[in-house]
Amino acid sequence: MKFIIKLFPEITIKSRPVRKRLIARLQNNIQIILARIEPSAKVSSFWDKLEVTFDHEAVGDVAAVRDALVDAMARIPGIQNFLEVEQYPLGDFHQVYELTRQAYAERIKGKTFKVRVRRSGKHEFTSVELERYVGGGLRQHTEAAGVDVHKPEVWVDLEVRDDRLFIISQIHKGIGGYPLGTQEPVLSLISGGFDSIVASWMTMRRGCKTHFLFFNLGGYAHEIGVKQVSLYLWRRYGSSARVKFITVPFEEVVGEILQSIDRSHMGVVLKRMMMRAADRVADRMNIPALVTGESIAQVSSQTLPNLSLIDNVAEHLVLRPLITMDKPDIIDQCRALGAFEFASAMPEFCGVISDKPTTAAKRDRVEREERGFDFEVLDRALAAAEVISIDEIVENQNINSEIEALTRVDVDQVIVDIRAPQEEERKPLNMPGCDILKIPFYKLEQEIELLDKRRKYLLYCEKGVMSQMHAQHLTEKGYPNIGVFRLAAPK
Repeated sequence: MKFIIKLFPEITIKSRPVRKRLIARLQNNIQIILARIEPSAKVSSFWDKLEVTFDHEAVGDVAAVRDALVDAMARIPGIQNFLEVEQYPLGDFHQVYELTRQAYAERIKGKTFKVRVRRSGKHEFTSVELERYVGGGLRQHTEAAGVDVHKPEVWVDLEVRDDRLFIISQIHKGIGGYPLGTQEPVLSLISGGFDSIVASWMTMRRGCKTHFLFFNLGGYAHEIGVKQVSLYLWRRYGSSARVKFITVPFEEVVGEILQSIDRSHMGVVLKRMMMRAADRVADRMNIPALVTGESIAQVSSQTLPNLSLIDNVAEHLVLRPLITMDKPDIIDQCRALGAFEFASAMPEFCGVISDKPTTAAKRDRVEREERGFDFEVLDRALAAAEVISIDEIVENQNINSEIEALTRVDVDQVIVDIRAPQEEERKPLNMPGCDILKIPFYKLEQEIELLDKRRKYLLYCEKGVMSQMHAQHLTEKGYPNIGVFRLAAPK
């Protein structure tokens, strides 16, 4: 088995030096990600494709490795599609035809086709002879529309290498885009909602290392959720490059706005303060552009006049990938990314609610309102910003170390698996004899009220990070019967 990776079409039209650079970065990105799954995975680069192979003899469960590699490659920016190629011992012409028919009968149904054979090594037949035999069999014994040697709808590709036959068994769709790291980095203002999640993914897909900037308006649960969804996005779509997660405490900024700004202009001023802060963070990190999830007229602060005033305080380019997208389409894309549950259950803290918010703020009025704002508050918020590498979320020092992680479960204790359903299904927690509840993290706070108060509940997640954070949050809210469970390290 091997995989043939086809490039995103925009890569193929670049000049030769640019194309070589893009392909080299894509090869490196794929190698980094696949090596975590299977160390023997090797990525080879060619002018028009890449090939992935791995040592089948060194792998215990070939099917499981294959599934993991397919899942990973489907999420790597720069891959348009990739072909799964099965390897067989080379038999006679009829055996080649039978194997080809099994693989292609459905794909050529109602379509024209042409067989194309690539051959290397010494054989007693020519490539053309094998093409004619297999093509004739497919024409007679399938529901294909016929053979077209000039512009076929389907190419039936076979490769013969010495005594081995390679046939494309499946075609998998990639996400396209440019290889991560081939474009300039960006700083995405992420709130954890549908819009900012999709906007962040779109810049990742376009080849930008996407760093995350979160303005904490006062909700600890919100910060937990945003860190979790940011980590999820990075792990699934951007883990070939390390990025930063920045938290700016904005509670005092919100308080100053509530005291200093007319209610009709609070929303616009809050966004301008966020943009000023993002500008300065981007300066520190040498990042040339900011990213937001705003869409025209979705809320009052996102009308064109208000967006213009918000951008007016930023020196950096502001990118809005969703600017003309409809909300249902954004939600559908978020669902396709596997992040719908994150966004739909994201705890929110609304810092300012305007009465009759303006949809067409005037520059002189906004600037007059801001004259009463104490900008030292904004300076203090930026000075208190927390900057960590995204993969260091698992080592977050704000986790309460007093919540002990247990590796054994007593009879009066219940394990609560708080992982997202798709994660739990991929790797079920197997603990014979233990009571296990499956409550995804985004339902935990509502369902904890319904549990038996006489028992102790040990939260579980694979890395032990989010379980600690949620346990701390629930303990602080007055639930004394919450703990953390971790699997014991193998001896």
